[in-house]
Amino acid sequence: MTLTTAHQLGPDEWTDARLLYALEEVVEKELNRHLQVAKDWMPHEYVPWSDGRNFDGPLGGEPWAVEQSKVTDIGRIALVVNLLTEDNLPSYHHEIATLFGRDGAWGTWVHRWTAEEGRHGIVMRDYLLTSRAVDPVQLENFRMAHMSEGFESDNRHSMLHSVAYVAFQELATRISHRNTGHQSGDPVCDRMLARIATDENLHMVFYRNLLGAAFELAPDQTMEAVRDVVVNFRMPGHGMPGFERAAAQMAIGGIYNLRIHHDDVIQPVLRFLKVLEIGGLGPDGLKAQEELGLFMGGLDSEASKFDERLAARRARKEARQANA
Repeated sequence: MTLTTAHQLGPDEWTDARLLYALEEVVEKELNRHLQVAKDWMPHEYVPWSDGRNFDGPLGGEPWAVEQSKVTDIGRIALVVNLLTEDNLPSYHHEIATLFGRDGAWGTWVHRWTAEEGRHGIVMRDYLLTSRAVDPVQLENFRMAHMSEGFESDNRHSMLHSVAYVAFQELATRISHRNTGHQSGDPVCDRMLARIATDENLHMVFYRNLLGAAFELAPDQTMEAVRDVVVNFRMPGHGMPGFERAAAQMAIGGIYNLRIHHDDVIQPVLRFLKVLEIGGLGPDGLKAQEELGLFMGGLDSEASKFDERLAARRARKEARQANA
C-alpha cells in the first residue's frame, strides 16, 4: 500500500494498522529530512557549572533559599512545570512505541525522538540545580509524585488522534519554553530554553507533515481526529501536582494562555495544512470541519475575553502602584 493507491480505501477500511503501513514511506522521508537538519548539541555546554555549590544534606552545603535564584517568580513556576513535563519521558516513550511500533522507520523515529527529548530533561535539571533556580527538595517531591502517577494520553485509542495531538502539542511546548526563557530574567536560562525550543519545533514539523499526509489518505477520519484533539486539547503536564494553579499563573504571566494557544499554536498548524479549506469531504468529515471552525471562533472569543480581563488586572495593579 502506498500513498498513490491507499486513497482508494473507504473510511471504514482505514484501521490503525493500515494507516501505519501506508504512512511508513512518509515517516521515512520526514525522518531523513529531520536527521539532515537537526543539529546535535551537548547539554553540559548550556549549564553554568561554575555557579554550582553543595546543598545541605550529607555534603553539608548551603540550604536553598529563594533569594539565591536568578530567575523571576513566573520563570521559576514555568521552569518547574516544563521540567516536570519532560520528566515523564518513560511514559511518553511507552505510549508512542505502543502506538507506532518499534520497527522500520516508525521505530527509528520513536527512539530518535525519545533520545532528543531526553536531552531536554537533562539540561533543564542540571541548569536548575546548578544555578539554584528552584527549590531542589520541592522539585524532587513533585517529580516523584508526578512520575508515580505515570501518564496516559487522552488519544491513546487512535493513531490518527495521537499524530494530530503531537502536531499541536510539540508547538505548544516550543512556545512555552521560549516564553519562559524570555521572561526568566536570566540570559543563560533563555539560551538553554531557546536550544530546547529549536528541537521542539523540528518535532512539530515532523508530526505536522505526517498529519498532512494523513489528510491525503483518509481526509474524513483525519478531520474528525483534528476536531477531537483541538476541542479537547490538554497539555501533557495536566496531572502534575499543583498544575491548575501553576497554569493560571503562567497564563497571567504571558507564558501560555488562551490567546497564545489560539494565535501561536492551533491557528498556525490549521493554516499551514489549510484544514478549514479542505474540500471533497464526506458527511462525517464535513461535519467535523464545520464544528472545528465554530470551535475556533469560540476560542478566539474566549481569548479576547481573557485579554480584556488581563488588561483590566494590569490597569488595577498599575493604579495601586501609582497610589502607593
